[in-house]
Amino acid sequence: MDIDRKVFFDTVRGTLYGGRLARGQVRGMTALLDRFERGGETADGRFLAYMLATAHHETGGRMQPVRETFAKTDVAAIAQLDRAFSEGRLPQVSAPYWRRDADGKSWLGRGLVQITHRRNYERLSALTGVDLVARPERAMALAVSVEILFAGMLQGAFTGRRLADHFFGSGSDWVGARRIVNGLDRAERVAGYGRAFLAALGG
Repeated sequence: MDIDRKVFFDTVRGTLYGGRLARGQVRGMTALLDRFERGGETADGRFLAYMLATAHHETGGRMQPVRETFAKTDVAAIAQLDRAFSEGRLPQVSAPYWRRDADGKSWLGRGLVQITHRRNYERLSALTGVDLVARPERAMALAVSVEILFAGMLQGAFTGRRLADHFFGSGSDWVGARRIVNGLDRAERVAGYGRAFLAALGG
């Protein structure tokens, strides 16, 4: 698809970002647009729109890689997660995966979509060709995080669900597509973001 970037940014500035875009937001969206046009895996604008929507949601609108809890450092993120765990605010967590292992590495969430647990870092290392096991912090680099998002959502590396399972032919499952990342958590909200991004893309 041909993306008119002026129209795209003018549109999302108003519909999703309250009339203003920070440089980091522009850089993040540009990286995703560039990767989509360069990659050639698909020309389906719904795929790109839902990836943009997912990054928008997962980063709190920042469109830059973030750590779980949005902490600025691993140390701060680990402390916040430990506190939440000890206070019983993470009932879905059976073991504190963010605590440093014997090698001093933490497998807390990082990226445009926060991958967690060593096994997921290993899986995404194989798919992206970036050694995230030796240096998990590389998931905080924008270019690497973009590759992780594309691999995860196109190939089903996050949950087993892929974009192609939800967008095909004339069928669009904007709400169910949330299962690609995180069950149906905030699914309606992310679906709304996706439709807004698709409109900005001219879809």
